[in-house]
Amino acid sequence: MAISAADTPTPSDRAQTRRAIWNTIRGSSGNLVEWYDVYVYTVFAMYFEKQFFDETDENSTVYVYAIFAVTFITRPLGSWFFGRFADRHGRRAALIVSVALMAACSMVIALVPSRTSIGMAAPIVLILCRLVQGFATGGEYGTSATYMSEAATRERRGFFSSFQYVTLVGGHVLAQFTLLIILTVFDNEQVHEFGWRIAFAVGGVAAIVVYWLRRTMDES
Repeated sequence: MAISAADTPTPSDRAQTRRAIWNTIRGSSGNLVEWYDVYVYTVFAMYFEKQFFDETDENSTVYVYAIFAVTFITRPLGSWFFGRFADRHGRRAALIVSVALMAACSMVIALVPSRTSIGMAAPIVLILCRLVQGFATGGEYGTSATYMSEAATRERRGFFSSFQYVTLVGGHVLAQFTLLIILTVFDNEQVHEFGWRIAFAVGGVAAIVVYWLRRTMDES
């Protein structure tokens, strides 16, 4: 069946395209930072392991990665919660809350004293922060995908929406790149002692920047 000119959608003008680009940047930048915060844990796990668990314990590596695993429990809960939250209060509000939680937890992990200073409180704080970050990540994933598809121009909806996955993988690449830079600047002992904290602090600061950017993005 032939498509008439009346059925063809009007192409978006330059102003609409620019707005869609900026909204995509604001929406996807948070996705990038949140997935950086997810992956930076596994990238630097071997360096901070002894800061939270007894170095004489042969199972310390299992404990560290088990903490990463339990975050998958809270991800679907976060997706469910933020999905409902976004429908009731708007996509922008949901994305702002999500990245704020991620920023707060990354900064706490970067600053929490080691096990030698506060005992078992150190791994407990780590577990709680990672559970909250898993919750925030679950909310970020679905809400950012929805936001970018809604904020995109009609004729480039697939293209703009693709940055949701581009920034997901980009978060992993950025975490690996951060490790490369830190290993270039500090020796192995320094990375074990404090260098890993810099990586989490970078994620926290970046999330704060995204929080500020998202406050100005359009509601879809």
